[in-house]
Amino acid sequence: MKSYYDVLQFLKGFGTFIYTGDPRSDLEMMMAEVKELYENGLIMKEDYLKALMILRAELQDK
Repeated sequence: MKSYYDVLQFLKGFGTFIYTGDPRSDLEMMMAEVKELYENGLIMKEDYLKALMILRAELQDK
């Protein structure tokens, strides 16, 4: 994962589609979803940390 789009596609692989119309809310919901996937043992720590880093960077830009 290298970009916001990559995180979207990653979540899509788990059947997660997030769109509220508010970009900031979308990012916050995506962060919560990634955290939940990690806590439930569905993704590896590396993917979790990489996704969070990308989403936090996007959140700072909004």
